[in-house]
Amino acid sequence: MTTGNGNAAAQKSVLLEVRGLKKYFPIRRGLLQKTVGEVRAVDDVTFFLNRGETLSLVGESGCGKTTTSRCILRAIEPTAGQVLLADNGAVLDVATVPRTKLRSLRRQMQMIFQDPFSSLNPRMTLLDIVGEPLLVHGEGNAQARTDRVVELLRLVGLRPETMRRYPHAFSGGQRQRIGIARALALNPRLVVADEPVSALDVSVQAQILNLLLDLQERLGLTYLFVAHDLSVVKHISERVAVMYIGRIVETAPTEALFTSPKHPYTEALLSAVPKPDPRLRSERIILEGEVADPAHAPPGCHFHPRCRYAQAVCREKSPLQQEIAPNHFVSCHRAAELSLRGVARFGSRS
Repeated sequence: MTTGNGNAAAQKSVLLEVRGLKKYFPIRRGLLQKTVGEVRAVDDVTFFLNRGETLSLVGESGCGKTTTSRCILRAIEPTAGQVLLADNGAVLDVATVPRTKLRSLRRQMQMIFQDPFSSLNPRMTLLDIVGEPLLVHGEGNAQARTDRVVELLRLVGLRPETMRRYPHAFSGGQRQRIGIARALALNPRLVVADEPVSALDVSVQAQILNLLLDLQERLGLTYLFVAHDLSVVKHISERVAVMYIGRIVETAPTEALFTSPKHPYTEALLSAVPKPDPRLRSERIILEGEVADPAHAPPGCHFHPRCRYAQAVCREKSPLQQEIAPNHFVSCHRAAELSLRGVARFGSRS
């Protein structure tokens, strides 16, 4: 598999490559529901994900993060683009695989959902919830499935004797552990985590993040981590991709992005990250105006109406993605000349 934005060393270990992914939702009006426009929720997204790493997809609410992740899993049908998954020496395009063959790919790609309260069926026990993927894919007999559920519950820090209970008997953090166990039932290689800690208390968030890191090390998992909290992203990611109204504007190793951002939107996001040390606090960058409407995106760079560095070229021409440092890609006309403010000190991933 080759990538359009990775070096040769990275290309050898690429598990997932997304090329030109698009998802447009039609706008229909009138009695005949005539299509009068489209919402460009995902607009030409390209990135790659190496085996065993975590890539975080970040941005404001409504920027297209979740839609991107669901298009990758074919939970939503993409409008265009390629989703290339390495499969035992071959490369499969998930976006075009016939639905009859899609089920076999589900074994390799699983999802952890955002809300642990609505993603679990309240009428099913833990045994049924965690064991359902095994049942759907015809894995073993009833005893073998029960044994596997016991193993999975222990793996995520839950007591196996609770497997006859229903979800309402568990806290939010415990429910998310159940969701993680379900996602791991078929030994997937790629796990898409859609804001898995945003609905949890802060004290519980750290426990779930540390669990995900531990599972990644033990099982060799690859994560696409969707989030909006940059403090969480800093803790769990090797690389970060920043989205703005359907497009990726910057992708970089986590430390490089936090300490030396190259896109003005990334700089504004980083200025909002809480800093516990008063000596490190700096003035927050307040973006003027409203987030652009993906149904009526502005011409040129989509961010230019809110950018304090915008020039005439930004309003007229859409910027191309350029590599300004090893594995650091940005879509900004002025990336090479701007000196943007990052986070003064960076805590490395533990």
